Amino acid sequence: MKTAIVTGGSGGIGSAICRMLAENNYFVYVNYSSSKEKAIKLAEEIHGSAIKFDISDREQVNNAINSIGQVDLLINNAGISEINTFDSVSPEKADRILNINLKGTLNCSRAVIPDMIHRKSGVIINISSIWGQCGASCEVDYSASKAGVIGFTKALAKELAPSGIRINCIAPGFIMTDMNSNFSESDLQLIKNDIPLGIFGTPQDIANAVMFFASEKSSFITGQILGVNGGMNI
Repeated sequence: MKTAIVTGGSGGIGSAICRMLAENNYFVYVNYSSSKEKAIKLAEEIHGSAIKFDISDREQVNNAINSIGQVDLLINNAGISEINTFDSVSPEKADRILNINLKGTLNCSRAVIPDMIHRKSGVIINISSIWGQCGASCEVDYSASKAGVIGFTKALAKELAPSGIRINCIAPGFIMTDMNSNFSESDLQLIKNDIPLGIFGTPQDIANAVMFFASEKSSFITGQILGVNGGMNI
């Protein structure tokens, strides 16, 4: 049985990814920082294990990865955002967004790579965002962090390809999760009008894309950015 880590595993998208991997015979470590009860409940449901560490803290990440041992698949999913004008975001919140979304992705990848290189096997899948591709007004720090994830994916994929390690990225569009529960019905309709398919994405759509990149069906694919957005960014 292969082993996977999903950062931010107890969230809307993260939990869908965890369930999908468990259904496909992965032992899943559900990472969390504060949502302990949700993570433990999910881990019990999928017969995995909940594991606490702050991905922005490199020492915590290294200790956690060392306690797990071999990691076959890393899903860098954890992320935070804030909708506000660029000059209204506090320095502390701006740092936190970059530390979680970008630095956290780098920290977790750095921790699993040495063993993957030694085994010449492994897969890393990063979760970016449509806003990392085209930018979002009033989500500048978030957009910058997610654009960084895309650049990181392409660069690391080139570096690790000779070791047989594949690195790919998924850029979700508007996905219906608790993170978007603050939008009004009128706002949601305006957003839907900008989506060519005329529907919102679901966490399951992202989980399906993750499973494709995790499987041998994508064995000749690395360094790619897959937009799962209903045609919103064409």
